[in-house]
Amino acid sequence: MTLSQRLALGALDLVSRTLCKIDSSELDKIPRRGPLLMVSNHINILEVPILRVRLHPRRVGGFAKSEAWQSWWLGRLYDIFEAIPLKRGQIDRDALRQAVELLESGIILGVSPEGTRSGDGKLQHGKSGVVIVAQMSGAPFIPAVCYGHTNYRDYWSRLRRAPFKIAVGAPFRLRTDVKMTRSVRKAMTDEIMYQMAALLPPENRGVYSDLSNATTDYLDFDVQP
Repeated sequence: MTLSQRLALGALDLVSRTLCKIDSSELDKIPRRGPLLMVSNHINILEVPILRVRLHPRRVGGFAKSEAWQSWWLGRLYDIFEAIPLKRGQIDRDALRQAVELLESGIILGVSPEGTRSGDGKLQHGKSGVVIVAQMSGAPFIPAVCYGHTNYRDYWSRLRRAPFKIAVGAPFRLRTDVKMTRSVRKAMTDEIMYQMAALLPPENRGVYSDLSNATTDYLDFDVQP
């Protein structure tokens, strides 16, 4: 780990502990080695730094909108944490290639299939880019969701730490013995999103609220640690 990474992690750890009451015990379920696609919900600015700090010493990469690199300091921070610039609204093949390279080096790639912050804490429709990354890399998934911190500013305004809870599910892979079509990718994406929804309180499940619609036709839970 570089000096820049150590300093940034230390600062983020101090700030997050000061501002949030974090329950991260479930992160013990995250495998300690090997490539991993960690799929998470994205409510606001808190998830990425808190998960990054709490998963240390495991290396964690992820995507960030390419526009962020227009800011020197923000681009530098993303570079320190091995973020991949992603051009939104298109299939960014260069970003996909970099993601596969990071996974092949044995790190965790954190991905929010929603593609953007929800703001209200409710799951939005997932996008199928994460399925493409899994196809290209062969990496297994693990769902890790965050909740309780939607209204964090209300807590801070009262000089209280905001609650921040993390839930981790079972690892799985996507089946490879199926013909890949757009509709199959969509179905796979929905199955991934329902795995996340099942870990969340009902009020945070959003468009995936009805768990009776969840299927696992394209998921394989026989993943060796």
